[in-house]
Parts: sequence; structure tokens; C-alpha cells
Amino acid sequence: VVTFIATYHYIRIFNSWVDAFFVGLGIDGEYLCSKSGRPFNDAYRYVDWVLTVPLLLIELVLVMGLSRRESIRLSCQLGVASAIMVAAGYPGEVQDELSTRWKWWALAMVPFIFVVVTLVVSLGIATTQQPYQVVPLVQSARYLTVASWLAYPFVYLVKNTGVAGARATTYEQIGYSVADVIAKCVFGILIWAIAMEKTKMEKMRGFF
Repeated sequence: VVTFIATYHYIRIFNSWVDAFFVGLGIDGEYLCSKSGRPFNDAYRYVDWVLTVPLLLIELVLVMGLSRRESIRLSCQLGVASAIMVAAGYPGEVQDELSTRWKWWALAMVPFIFVVVTLVVSLGIATTQQPYQVVPLVQSARYLTVASWLAYPFVYLVKNTGVAGARATTYEQIGYSVADVIAKCVFGILIWAIAMEKTKMEKMRGFF
């Protein structure tokens, strides 16, 4: 589901980016880039995030095999907090006024910090209860999520530093895309590895 949602929205992001600019060769043979007049729609990325980020966090909780009560609690907390975080970030993303961008950035950082602390502390305690074979994988998934997530607030601040126009948009898209690859693709591989290792352990127990 996460892969399907992300693929669809990245195709839409790519198409919107292509439509927003004209790229061609100038008289001197150098590439020239100019705006087409059609705005680049960054809403596609935020719609993708508001759907996939909660699902990714819930995946991590579920693959850890915690008690039903604990899984529901953490899934609800992380899912709701991450959705609020993304929703709070979008109004500032589409603004050029620095004070407005700072306000929405600060608001989005509240649930952001909550999610990061939960990943480090609450899931850290739960990690110690995991079979020793999967502890390194679970730790890697948790810290990879935290590390990749730390990139987003700083990329968001690119326009707050005075960088503007096509350069700022380009820096943002590169930064967000790199962080997304780590937060989705690499994270997904780790979740798959944890699930496979636990499945193998269950099969081995079935033989004895």
C-alpha cells in the first residue's frame, strides 16, 4: 500500500515539475531553464506524506509483535501525531512570508518531537524485549527513521534562510527526495528483513 501511494504521488510530482518549467538549449549551446507559467504543485508530496508516514510508523510497531494493547496505543499515538505534523507543515510550505513559515514550522515541530522521542524512548524499551536475532534490525529501523526525519525540518528551512526562486525549490525537492528514499525504501527493506527473520524463527520453533 505504501509503495503504491508513494509511486502514484511521485509520478504526479514529476509531471508537475516537468510542466512547471521549459528546458532548452540557448544560442551559446548552454541549457536554459525558464518558468512555463504553470505552478509546481507541492501538495502531491504532502498528500503522500500524510498517508504514508503514519503507515510506515504503524508498520514498525506491528512488526515488533508487541501486546495488542501496546500496539494499538503506539500505533494511534504515532499515526495521529505524524499526520498532524505533516498537515501543520503544509500551510507554511506554500507561503513566502518568513514569519508565517516560521510559525507553521514551529507548530509542526511539536508533534515531530513527540514522534522522535517515542521512537527513541518508548520503542527503545520495547526493543529490549525483542528476540536477540532481530534487535539490531529493529534498532537500525528506529534510528534510521529518526536520522532521516531530522533532514526534513532543515530542508523546510531552506526558504527561511533567504534562498528564493527556482534555486530554493530545487534545493527543497532534492533534499526531500533524498530523505524520502531513505525513510521509505531503506526503511522498508529493514521492515522486510525483520519480518523475514521473525518468520524464520517461528518456523524453527515449529520443528521442535
